[in-house]
Amino acid sequence: MRIIADLHIHSKYSRATSQDMGIPNISHYAQLKGLNLVGTGDFTHPKWFLELKEVLTAVQNTGLYTPTANPQTPIYYMITSEVSTVFEYQGRSRKVHHVILTPSLEIAAQINEKLSKWGDLTVDGRPMLSVSAPELVEEVMALSKDNEVFPAHAWTPWFSIFGAFSGFDRVEDCYQEMTKHIHALETGLSSDPPMNWRLSSLDRFALVSNSDSHSAWPWRLGREANVFEVETPTYYEIIDAIRKKDPERFKFTIETQPAYGKYHWTGHRNCNISMSPAEAIKFGNICPVCRKRLTKGVEQRVEELADRPVNFKPDGAIPFKYLLPLHEIIASSIGAEQIASRKVWEIYNTLITKLGDEYTILLDVPEEKLAEVTDPKIAESIIRVRENRVQVIPGYDGVYGKLIIFPEEKEARGPQSEVKKHKGLEEFM
Repeated sequence: MRIIADLHIHSKYSRATSQDMGIPNISHYAQLKGLNLVGTGDFTHPKWFLELKEVLTAVQNTGLYTPTANPQTPIYYMITSEVSTVFEYQGRSRKVHHVILTPSLEIAAQINEKLSKWGDLTVDGRPMLSVSAPELVEEVMALSKDNEVFPAHAWTPWFSIFGAFSGFDRVEDCYQEMTKHIHALETGLSSDPPMNWRLSSLDRFALVSNSDSHSAWPWRLGREANVFEVETPTYYEIIDAIRKKDPERFKFTIETQPAYGKYHWTGHRNCNISMSPAEAIKFGNICPVCRKRLTKGVEQRVEELADRPVNFKPDGAIPFKYLLPLHEIIASSIGAEQIASRKVWEIYNTLITKLGDEYTILLDVPEEKLAEVTDPKIAESIIRVRENRVQVIPGYDGVYGKLIIFPEEKEARGPQSEVKKHKGLEEFM
């Protein structure tokens, strides 16, 4: 059975999260997307925890749950949460986010009891805890060997294990003796497996991809995911496949182009400055407009720590595929300014109704079949994304990258056909 899993999302009890992020909406849009395993997110929040107890029913002996109101819904839930740890290490404040997976609400309750001594769990679905990363892992793993902890969005500038502003250079420095319990790293939107493969020290870890979604809309939920092939979906089978980096069960990850992420390149949003690593280094990572420090992008941070060349692939690496949300592909194809416009939704719903869920459309449906039910240009756009024949203007300092599916059209219109959204090094030389 193919399992497409998004294990890191947030509930309506997290800051800056849609109030529609309840189990009914998540289930509805997960089905549209093609997900069949979703993390609950935020089990540490008392109100969400009580809600989960009411709306989810355990599937016997699996460590997974289904919606109580509609147990036939083809969506499984895994009990998950993200926590933020803030602690001192070697004279510096370190801020690292971690994802916690657990096989039952009963064990989750025990975890919550432990975590409550380090912070107020009622404040946010992703609580801020005054505890070191090693102590967090030690306490969580002491409750059950089946629990799993991995660093969230490992490369984003703030609140990540390799973050440029408050992170570490090595996994072992972050988790110390508890590194023995760390089996995976989350790539995040601004990095992909090839970027992580450039660090030989990461070869032992599985690379997982999740959306970190704060909205149930299908252009957020499942924008990154993990694909497994298992006989029977269980928590234990999924965790074992990750821990062993088993290519027979852990088939591939779904990644956005890392340039599409909000922190891929170095830059300064307030001054519309965006730079490649080489450009940023020439400027000493200082904004040439306001003279403030640039937000160091993930690509530059990887370059600092890498001990391998670009395009290196280690033995035993889990494969990956680049995809982008169908809404964004449609919007770019028809020139729509809003990915949630009525026209985009009409085209999206037609495709879903006639061809199946979004992942089936993005991964499997042939171009000729796509062209039978939608505009040929949209069909070609889907194939170009599937085959990674698109361009992306890199995101930076909290600004998402910009998708260009048909660069030849832009070239035909000429260089003045589009207002430039950011400035690069050449404008200051």
